[in-house]
Amino acid sequence: MTGRRCGAHGISERDGGEAHQTETHGAARRRWDAELVPDARGRTRGPEPGCPVETALAAVSGRWTTLVLRELMHGAHSFGDLREALPRISPKVLAERLRALEERGLVTRDRLRGFPVRTRYRLTPAGRALRPLLIELYRTGSALAEERGGDR
Repeated sequence: MTGRRCGAHGISERDGGEAHQTETHGAARRRWDAELVPDARGRTRGPEPGCPVETALAAVSGRWTTLVLRELMHGAHSFGDLREALPRISPKVLAERLRALEERGLVTRDRLRGFPVRTRYRLTPAGRALRPLLIELYRTGSALAEERGGDR
């Protein structure tokens, strides 16, 4: 069997087009953990926008973002509702987070009829898909805090 390297990820292929989960850098041979890196998108040597992990991290990045997402997991909220639920967030930061979440396709803004015009924010299906990630981040953070001797 002959092997060759494919693309920027250096994945070797057999004659049948079957990809190995190995990569060669100098003399070292790399085996990929199939659970951590199930496909070529994650086999990078640095953070790249196409990496699924980087995509997930970018979705929840920014101070207050996870808390805004948490509140919206319960349903649509007005700006005022969110300010009431998160009283320590400034209006400027809340507006920035909502705008960023909207740009990422995670939140949609609905203008309601009537006077005065009211706006409600709700999660898109992509935003709701972040729920398991937020739950696991909480669990992992709790476990790490316990290992360090509790919350500080």
